[in-house]
Amino acid sequence: MVVCQASKIHLPTPFASPSSSKTPTSLLFEPHSFSLALSHSDSSLSLFPSISFPFSSTQKSLSIPPPSSSSTFLLLKTQKSPNPRVLFVVAGPYKGGSKVLLRFFLYRNDGSKAFEKAKVVVSKQKGIEFDDKVGVLIDVSHGLKLIISGSVNFFALYSVSSSKVLIFGVNLVVDTDESDDGIAFKLMKFAVIDCLKPVFSISISFEWLVLGEENGVKVWSLRELVKGKKVKKVKNYGLSNGVIGDNNGVSNGGSSTSEIVSNGHLDGKIEKPSVSVKPRSGKHRQESAEPGACFVPFEPKEVKGLTSAKASSMSLKAISIQPLSSKRFLILDTVGDLFVLHVTDTTVGSDVTCYMRLLPHVMKVQMMAVFPDISSRRQTVWISDGHHSMHVVDITSAVNETDKREIVQAIFTSEKIQDMIPTAANSILILGQVSGVLDFTYLY
Repeated sequence: MVVCQASKIHLPTPFASPSSSKTPTSLLFEPHSFSLALSHSDSSLSLFPSISFPFSSTQKSLSIPPPSSSSTFLLLKTQKSPNPRVLFVVAGPYKGGSKVLLRFFLYRNDGSKAFEKAKVVVSKQKGIEFDDKVGVLIDVSHGLKLIISGSVNFFALYSVSSSKVLIFGVNLVVDTDESDDGIAFKLMKFAVIDCLKPVFSISISFEWLVLGEENGVKVWSLRELVKGKKVKKVKNYGLSNGVIGDNNGVSNGGSSTSEIVSNGHLDGKIEKPSVSVKPRSGKHRQESAEPGACFVPFEPKEVKGLTSAKASSMSLKAISIQPLSSKRFLILDTVGDLFVLHVTDTTVGSDVTCYMRLLPHVMKVQMMAVFPDISSRRQTVWISDGHHSMHVVDITSAVNETDKREIVQAIFTSEKIQDMIPTAANSILILGQVSGVLDFTYLY
């Protein structure tokens, strides 16, 4: 017999009232610091650090005023410090949307367990400036939609109106475990991708950037995107910057045996203090067939009631991308089908080899969530039809290319599910249409 527990999260006033202008609209969770971010209908944010369950209405939080259109958590790792730092990045419009405003908030590693406004140093690059009153200003148009996705030491920003994907790196300027006072971060723009086709979703993790497009996804080697062009003697703080991630794990956990440093080489070594790569962003084109990039189409499938010619001409969009491991991603398309993307490469600078596999049907999926747990042998995914049901699915066999997939548990709610985010392998927070945030936990 499977036992499932559900409890309502009592948010501090005025967040709890459905009629309030601060009604929650979406959720984000960061497992390293156990922090929860709530987006509200007035485009403000509430950031709850180091949460615990049962959730208390007195839980301290940081209120981030509007406007905010997209946000993400970002981990910072260096070879000198085994404990990653957690940053929360908020993107929004500035001056009528003519520019994008970035705000950064640091989770303190000391006993305070709180977020505070981060100190940011901006590199001297075209299109980036720092305003001490508001934050970092990026010279791209905000437009109607903005997508931001973070990983370890890097994050990607997509502007629909500007048709550009920008890749940023964040580097520790001061590295100390004794005190968080004086900690600062350097922001650098590493790459710009000009897009001729629309992008519907983004995932940046491990060593890959994956763009959700029409009828498939575009995969980029992050190593190739952030590769430096020239090496010069400039001021250096003795710290490398890059993506650090376990080859079989996820971007926000575990140790690392390799590292993408700022010169793009996978050497796992700390550079000499007097040598660094001059921050010069590379320019790329979405449709290019350059090394380290490839387009992966959806696997052909039959559609009931349509001829094969009409079915093949249907435009499917990759609307959600979630990392399963360092080489696999879960893709959701607009008709509710799930795919597993497999990515491989052999040597630095080589072409990327990718293929996509359609998973067996359980339901027409409208939303999905993956808990990044490298310690578990089970590959657990939470999926929902966007109405009143969700399923806890073990897709380990399917990911390993067998035809079996086990439904661990089906959970039904009395209200429509708006968003969901896992907090553990067997726990998930659900944003309901009426009751607000609910906590579900099941036992195998």
